[in-house]
Amino acid sequence: MPSATDSLLSVGEVASRAGITVPALRYYEDRGLVQSQRTSGNQRRYRRTTLRRLAVVAAGQRVGLSLEQIKAALDGLPADRAPNQADWTAISRDWAGLVAERIRELEVLGESLDSCIGCGCLSLGRCSLVNPGDEAAAEGAGSRWARRARRAAGADAGADRGPGQN
Repeated sequence: MPSATDSLLSVGEVASRAGITVPALRYYEDRGLVQSQRTSGNQRRYRRTTLRRLAVVAAGQRVGLSLEQIKAALDGLPADRAPNQADWTAISRDWAGLVAERIRELEVLGESLDSCIGCGCLSLGRCSLVNPGDEAAAEGAGSRWARRARRAAGADAGADRGPGQN
């Protein structure tokens, strides 16, 4: 009869089966996306359910979500079993909203590409981002263009909602 440790996978086995590197697996563990157990020799061992969680991580990354957004979804799942179809349906429904919001941001940014590259810029005569005297410093680091697109996308999303809807 196999022991409990026989059903656990090594770091290398999990990385190979998930199609990621060992450092990536360790990074995901450090970020709280997956968990391991330690052997008496202090080696990491992972439950087979870790492979399913890593598949969810990969899916989230493919649609452009941050690891923080992916972790938030994984934190809502039971730690004692692999995510199932019902779990995935709930996660993907939430993620669809995030993806739609990102698409709106990109559309707003795309509409501005012909007039500015968003970095400070190649079309100073007509660029909406000209920043004489560093007046935008009070807005914080990063592209004003990207912040403007996020605000516009958020306003558009708000306009799509009916009364009382979030």
